[in-house]
Amino acid sequence: MSEDQPDRKQSGFKDKTRVGEARERLLDAVVSHDRTEEVPLSSADGRLLAEEVVAERNVPHYPRAAMDGYAVRAEDTFGASDRSPEVLRQSEQLTPDSAVRVHTGSELPDRANAVVMIEQVDEFGDEVEIFDAVAEGENVAPVGEDVAEGQHLYDPGHRLRPSDLGLLKSVGVETVAVRERPAVGVIPTGEELVQSNPGPGEVVETNGLTISRYVERWGGDATYRDVVTDDPEALRTAIQRDLTKDVVVTTGGSSVGERDLLPEVVADLGEILFHGVALKPGHPVAVGVVEETPVVMLPGYPVACIINAVQFLRPALKRVGGLPESDFPTTEALLDRKIRSEPGIRTFARVQLGENDEGATTATPTRASGSGVLSSVALADGWVEVPEGREGIPEGETVSVQDWEWSA
Repeated sequence: MSEDQPDRKQSGFKDKTRVGEARERLLDAVVSHDRTEEVPLSSADGRLLAEEVVAERNVPHYPRAAMDGYAVRAEDTFGASDRSPEVLRQSEQLTPDSAVRVHTGSELPDRANAVVMIEQVDEFGDEVEIFDAVAEGENVAPVGEDVAEGQHLYDPGHRLRPSDLGLLKSVGVETVAVRERPAVGVIPTGEELVQSNPGPGEVVETNGLTISRYVERWGGDATYRDVVTDDPEALRTAIQRDLTKDVVVTTGGSSVGERDLLPEVVADLGEILFHGVALKPGHPVAVGVVEETPVVMLPGYPVACIINAVQFLRPALKRVGGLPESDFPTTEALLDRKIRSEPGIRTFARVQLGENDEGATTATPTRASGSGVLSSVALADGWVEVPEGREGIPEGETVSVQDWEWSA
């Protein structure tokens, strides 16, 4: 521990860093990586392009019928009308004064330059009557109508969507160069943690699982480690093992109790950027840097762990991976019970959405407010963020409910 690092076990959290300042300190320490990889289209959904993409072939690559009907030479239909239809021979190969049956998407026969819709044709044996003249190119999709060979499609930095993948496959692209996903080591800590069948005094490990899945949703690759006990050397070894990752995230052991050793271990290995944030629930969060690798130390209580992961780990991953920043979708709702908060503290109140007798959307704060009640998050529809400058939100006010489970 450096001389200017306060002894938290003695002082507690008398001075908490504001959320905005804490996030700024973290992001200042995060460097965007420049690693790329080539991946098949089947694995490219949601990935960030590293290079420009151009079409490798025309779409369509042949002139095709855009309607069911008859392929013709347009000049053979001139003058056709309801009162005076043009009569053409049905044929398998197009010749003057003939017509070839085609379906939507069929290749246009040689010398054909238009298609008469089936609704404008009557068939009589081996002849057809055409009741509507067509112009050259009518009801025909020419070569490259959709996409032309060599056409610019996407710039570097574009985040690929399922529709993009379909387009890329149609133009002959089989693999794309994308930015590598940020690598994240997820280390659950605590001597009381077990993976299953807890005995007295034991707790099932959930934070590491939860956070590793959020990392995947947010565009990273998580390595979910085994539980590390509350021992300085074991914690040191676990952190040093994952310094090859872009971000290290730990769960538990970030407060100021006798077994909360992580901030001291990280301070000894590197430096602490902040420890204790003016946020509720979950103020015992800490962030440090060891050998240029950010270490995000999340609280052990499940709700506090999730809230701090959203506030700090998510933006760090976005910065490392060069992913675009995005706000959570929100739902406007009438608050049907007061939310209490402390001035100077940013509060995240879990709520459930409903509907009142007038059909308006309502937000009901969950009865469980403790930071250890995981069900209060899993069964909530979102949270309402109360800024530091407010002392609660009164019943009846319209609030924005954030959907933090949104995956982008």
